[in-house]
Amino acid sequence: MERRIVTRLGDGSAVALTRSQLREELEEGTRAAATRARVPELRADELEHLLDIFASGARFTAVDIGDEVVLSFDGTGTPQQGSRVDALVQYEQCLAADSCELYHIDYSYKAVKTVVGGEQQAMKEAQERVIIPVHYGAQPDLGRYSCPDGPCGNWSELLPAMHIDEARAAQEEAVELAVEDMVHVAGALFEAGADGLNFDTAGAAGDADLLATLLAVERLRAAYPAMGIMVGMAAEVVLGTHGELEFHGTRLAGLKPEGQCRVAQEAGATIFGPAVNVNTSRSVAWNVARALTFMKPCMDVARIPVHANVGMGVGGVPMNAFSPVDAVSRCSRACVDILKVDGL
Repeated sequence: MERRIVTRLGDGSAVALTRSQLREELEEGTRAAATRARVPELRADELEHLLDIFASGARFTAVDIGDEVVLSFDGTGTPQQGSRVDALVQYEQCLAADSCELYHIDYSYKAVKTVVGGEQQAMKEAQERVIIPVHYGAQPDLGRYSCPDGPCGNWSELLPAMHIDEARAAQEEAVELAVEDMVHVAGALFEAGADGLNFDTAGAAGDADLLATLLAVERLRAAYPAMGIMVGMAAEVVLGTHGELEFHGTRLAGLKPEGQCRVAQEAGATIFGPAVNVNTSRSVAWNVARALTFMKPCMDVARIPVHANVGMGVGGVPMNAFSPVDAVSRCSRACVDILKVDGL
């Protein structure tokens, strides 16, 4: 009888599988992604390496010495004790982070615009106290521009009512407003000393959300040639909530990580973060094989560093507020060993 190995499901709960069952999970995961994205499955040697990682009984796994990568973070300014800047110092001094991120609790460029002066002051203090790079981050969050809270029509209501033209017009109006807000806030924080800007969860509201991000990045690159700009995606497929939007001739709806990477670097991003959401009912092994298959093609076209998203609920990491270290370390190592990513 085969030995059973403790592993995880996508919700973080423990489950015991045999080596043969883990092999099946990995094969099914890569097959599922290859079918969905129309990309090659992982090679046999790659699957075998993943099997060794997941079949290990070790609590924690890691890359070989010399294969370490840079870690970028979002949301590191959450204070446990003291201020937001104190939290950044703790990430540097206690957790040995490679970089950190200052952010406002609303985590939206639209919301930050109303308090940008205070955020500039916080960034100034952070630069005085923290040695590692301090980025500023927020989401494009296009949905905030729709009514009842925003000035534009609500395409989530218009689309089910089959008011297609009105829904598209509302999104196009929201794109213009969002671009102005993102450029204003990002420029202000960069001038206050930020080492870079993070446009997090781009495309969360669909292709219009991604278009707004790309247009903002393009304008910021022209205005601030030295600005570091991270674009982290929301999912493995860009939803076509508009369906007809393009960036420099590339249709945004339906883009997978390879296409997402192409448009992000064309806009002027300096770091690209692909994201693949987890299925909480499947094993971490299945989710990791699926995520790697989705992300692997973007490594061939990337001219900028790729930092795979391996946070809560993406990149194979369980959807759990306190993701277990055995799962996180395996997901992280898999990205480095198989994809040869530049960071996480």
